[in-house]
Amino acid sequence: MEKVWVLKLENGASLEVRGAEELGIKRGDLCVFRRDFYEDMGVAGAQLPSPSMTSRIEDLPQVQRVAGEPERAEAADNTAKARADMAVVREWIEKLSLEMNPVNAHYTLDRKLLTVQFCADGRVDFRELVKELSHALSVRIELRQIGVRDETGIYGGIAVCGQVLCCSRFLKEFNSINVKMAKEQDLLLTPGTISGVCGRLKCCLKYEHDGYLELEKGMPRKGEFCETPAGKGRITDRNLLTSKVSVTFENGNVSVFHVSEITVCPPERHNSNSSDRNKNRPPEKNTPRNNNKNNPGVKK
Repeated sequence: MEKVWVLKLENGASLEVRGAEELGIKRGDLCVFRRDFYEDMGVAGAQLPSPSMTSRIEDLPQVQRVAGEPERAEAADNTAKARADMAVVREWIEKLSLEMNPVNAHYTLDRKLLTVQFCADGRVDFRELVKELSHALSVRIELRQIGVRDETGIYGGIAVCGQVLCCSRFLKEFNSINVKMAKEQDLLLTPGTISGVCGRLKCCLKYEHDGYLELEKGMPRKGEFCETPAGKGRITDRNLLTSKVSVTFENGNVSVFHVSEITVCPPERHNSNSSDRNKNRPPEKNTPRNNNKNNPGVKK
């Protein structure tokens, strides 16, 4: 019986593989797998109940064996060679004046393929670069464009929360994020508050969004008037996580209350005086008008 595992390669890429149960694969093991025309090695991560990228388990690359000391030594040599060959990659990118930033290079275990990951603002025609690199390095070249979030996940780092970056630790898919999510979470719309290490909107804005929408249901809005134990004031700030609001009074003092301690005032009616005057005005008499003089089309 075969099981499905997620393997993470040295360059940060991940893929799903299948491996026989008899191999005794455990999380953290280095596994040698075969894919297409080459062999490569990766670190075993989570075990999946079924493939998520394809409908058939037979379509996944197959794990050949758990890596031993010979494979580990060979992988270390490949890493050193890939780092040295990055100088050649950068040299040819500069010669061809291509607007791209190479991130890393990765040799497969048998050195039949060199994968170069790069970042770019738009699409890049790298056909000439592939031809020159294949001739210079005498190996098959694969260029793969990645985003700035993928690049940050590869390098890793510490977020402002003190934890390892989500994209480097567990996040594998980058969902669409917009500024509206930050507004609905009452965050300051400044780059330092809503942007991550990669310079884009923080990924946590997305997977915390539903929770903040649920918390917001029982909270008053900013700008509303409310009655408090200290008198009437206007809500100028609120904390969705603690269910507390900051209330500013007419004298300028600010106090913090739990939402259960306040009562939101109904909106005041405008032009109440004019409406009262209209109530007291006597109704107009319906007197017939003689428009015969002004309307020549009416017969006398």
